[in-house]
Amino acid sequence: MSDRSMILALSCPDRPGIVSAVSSLLFEAGCNILDAQQFDDTETDRFFMRVVFCLLEHAKSEADVAASIEDLAKRLDMTFTLRQSFAKKRVMLLVSKFDHCLADLLYRWRIGELPMEVTAIVCNHSREHLASSDIGDLPFYYLPITKQTKMEQEARIWELVQETNTDLVVLARYMQILSDGFSAKLSGRCINIHHSFLPGFKGAKPYHQAHERGVKLIGATAHYVTSDLDEGPIIEQDVERITHRDTPDDLVRKGRDIERRVLASAVRHHIEDRVMLNGRKTVVFTG
Repeated sequence: MSDRSMILALSCPDRPGIVSAVSSLLFEAGCNILDAQQFDDTETDRFFMRVVFCLLEHAKSEADVAASIEDLAKRLDMTFTLRQSFAKKRVMLLVSKFDHCLADLLYRWRIGELPMEVTAIVCNHSREHLASSDIGDLPFYYLPITKQTKMEQEARIWELVQETNTDLVVLARYMQILSDGFSAKLSGRCINIHHSFLPGFKGAKPYHQAHERGVKLIGATAHYVTSDLDEGPIIEQDVERITHRDTPDDLVRKGRDIERRVLASAVRHHIEDRVMLNGRKTVVFTG
């Protein structure tokens, strides 16, 4: 993709002429649209659009294009993000003892599948518990949590988010419930992964509970974190068929696979500006 390409993601109350207004603005600014996706939610009466465009040789400057989009946003009551395509999102990874999601994200990052900058890895257990993850020279912070230190450690994590200019926090099997205040600070930029079953099994050993009930499907859900535990806007989900021959260990193994791919997909959608909040739901423009 060209170094002069940009990504525009927008939402606004639906009205006729939005696509025409955006495309005309970019044409008049000397830009060429490379990819465009749109969605009109008739239930919420909101319009969503993601546009990838490049500035041609005689185009206006990026600042002028941004100013024109800002003017259009005011006229259409539009919220939007605009960034250079090559500008990578800065991502912080939080993890506990189970590091299969962390290892997978780091692998995908190292081979270039996830275009992001890893700002830090934060764990409430010592680094020795993450022996299977290739952390290398990445900044690592061991922040153990007890009932007495929970708020203090959340404050430290928030300091790290600010100090590192982190755009996205990923709970890669971080087995701590974030406080309401911390969740609010990270609204729209914190992704969690958890198991999801029909029926839902809460508490310890969910896969063993599922096995005892003879489930036929297991799954995982990646969602934005809110103060409502595990009920934030959903970004990605997947399931896998289970049979009577599967043991609890089989469910754990298959569950790890689902969690890895669902979380990686959700992170990729977010860092590529493909996810937009729509109330309690999301609009996800998949590639």
